[in-house]
Amino acid sequence: MNSTTVKKGTARAPHRSLLKSLGLNDGDIRKPWIGIANSWSEIVPGHLQLDRVAAAAKAGVLAAGGTPFEFGVIGVCDGLAMGHEGMRYSLPSRELIADSLEVMVRAHGFDGLVLVTNCDKITPGMLMAAARLNVPSVLISGGPMLAGRVGERAVSLSDVFEAVGSVQTGRLRPVDLKELENRACPGCGSCAGLFTANSMNCLAEALGMALPGNGTVPAVDAERLRTARRAGAAVMSLVRKNIRPRDILTEAAFRNALAVDMALGGSTNSLLHLPAVAHEAGIRLSLAAAAEASKKTPHLCRLSPGGIHHLEDLDRAGGIPAVMKELSKKKLLDLSALTVTGKPLGKTIAGARVRDYGVIRIIDNPYDSRGGIAVLRGNLAPEGAVVKRSAVAPEMMRHAGPARVFDGEEAARAALFGNKIRKGDVIVIRYEGPAGGPGMREMLSLTSALAGMGLDKSVALVTDGRFSGATRGASIGHVSPEAAAGGPIALVKNGDRVFFDLRRGILRLEIPAAELKQRKKSLKPRLIDAPSGVLTRYAAAVTSAAEGAVLQGRSASNRRKETAP
Repeated sequence: MNSTTVKKGTARAPHRSLLKSLGLNDGDIRKPWIGIANSWSEIVPGHLQLDRVAAAAKAGVLAAGGTPFEFGVIGVCDGLAMGHEGMRYSLPSRELIADSLEVMVRAHGFDGLVLVTNCDKITPGMLMAAARLNVPSVLISGGPMLAGRVGERAVSLSDVFEAVGSVQTGRLRPVDLKELENRACPGCGSCAGLFTANSMNCLAEALGMALPGNGTVPAVDAERLRTARRAGAAVMSLVRKNIRPRDILTEAAFRNALAVDMALGGSTNSLLHLPAVAHEAGIRLSLAAAAEASKKTPHLCRLSPGGIHHLEDLDRAGGIPAVMKELSKKKLLDLSALTVTGKPLGKTIAGARVRDYGVIRIIDNPYDSRGGIAVLRGNLAPEGAVVKRSAVAPEMMRHAGPARVFDGEEAARAALFGNKIRKGDVIVIRYEGPAGGPGMREMLSLTSALAGMGLDKSVALVTDGRFSGATRGASIGHVSPEAAAGGPIALVKNGDRVFFDLRRGILRLEIPAAELKQRKKSLKPRLIDAPSGVLTRYAAAVTSAAEGAVLQGRSASNRRKETAP
């Protein structure tokens, strides 16, 4: 179905009449219809400027001979939802976003889409919709926030979260926290570090679904509006050439995205979102593929929270095209993969170069020979778990310690602030998975408090929930199967010894197999505590984090083979 179904022929005179009430003329109606899916709102800092970005995209569509129709899309601010019940709604919103785009596109017959997005679940939700609908689409983000400044130090939101823990222990004065609060977020844009929003907007470039610069050009830079205008023109070119998302979102594209993710050391949430987008494209992207990418892809960038650089620095150094150019030197990318430029990736990045090797390391001198994200397995996580290895202190790459077990984030936070966590402990938080949470909350408040209290180099955290990309420390998430599904994490007891080795990819509960089996037999099912409404439906339908936390019964009509390691 396309706009012709809605507008052409005698029987569609009533439809054309409605369109003319919008101020359109016959010529406007005859042109290709381009939906401008805009997640603008006044509550999400990353989205505040999206009205201007959408206007620029519409100008690009008009200049290239199309008729744009803007419509709204919901979006949760993960920062504002953090640390309370609101965070349960963040990951489920990804599915609602994809569904809402499906409704709008199928009901109105759009010929193409410009996806105007920025933050954590909105970008993957829109990419999922593009893959599902297979209508020519280009994604344009609102761009990252500039870093704030306190004296000579560049700061961002993660510094404020960590400072709360520092005040709790007396390491920082309340007056200093107030200054940080006032200066860390100086204006609109997605938070300045390589957190989930910026990770996914960068990976949209690697997937080929966004133009160069999409992930790194600052929100306040005029180049952001120029890129949006080019995105509007690009979607018209895709419509004319009949290039669709599934022509771009191939196995090669996802392998490229994994390689870039590992080179950057992006948010572990990317290993929820990339599999979900792949699922909609008819591809099964496994954690095994991510683990293989991590083994062979060097870590080239250290961005906040794993380093001192921010997205504006990465942009100045050449952005994602420069990172991909470095990776191509070792043949770590498939340069034949198609992009929304209408050209293969190799031609799209042909003119790219690294302008600052202090921000993007040369491929022969990486920070690490392995990628910035690690996939772990063992008897505690048979289906896998993930950690942002690039943000872990060297002394915590390998650790063993007694488990301190909590059923939910709040209990763990109370123990931490009650000074009941000791150096060497492994905090185990369960029943926070996709179904058990429900909603698989991020736990930035807790991980940041650990860092702010100076415990990130001696205390680990293991959970079936997940972490913000702003997290640093040995924070191991996505433990699968989750506790609510009877996974081994439900069997851990206080004092059990937990061992992990981030370089070898091991996460293990050090008790005899017979003891673990006996505990499994006596495990009593736990009822999922969810208010009626979207969370109840989500908990009933969501799959494992190892599968991208997609909903059951959602399979692309055009299933392709699994992306092999």
